[in-house]
Amino acid sequence: MEAEVIKAELVLPTHMSFKRIQMYEKYPKGQSKVRWKQLKQILQAENYHNYPPDEPNYVNIESPPSMHPCKKICDITGFEAPYYDPRTNLRYANADVFKLVRSLPNEYVQRYLALRKAAVVLK
Repeated sequence: MEAEVIKAELVLPTHMSFKRIQMYEKYPKGQSKVRWKQLKQILQAENYHNYPPDEPNYVNIESPPSMHPCKKICDITGFEAPYYDPRTNLRYANADVFKLVRSLPNEYVQRYLALRKAAVVLK
């Protein structure tokens, strides 16, 4: 006798719990994604002007100055600068910038220092 073969359809769930949900499944066509509110919209919805002035909200939150030291930024490139040139007092990020700093005329050095509000009259 031959074993009877029973046809059965395998029913799989539409979403496997171990798989990520695809974007087209999460947001079918026609549905928009969640939109973030801007600060102005949050302030209007919150009616912050109706609160007493002592109660904290988005408008009157005050924080103390940071306890961490300020990051030193390269005056030429804008990257973090671990070095500074003692002759010109300019901060620099790497050796290529150091060559450029040393080749700058005093007028330009004074302008860079003035931007950082560290201008010193060099003679």
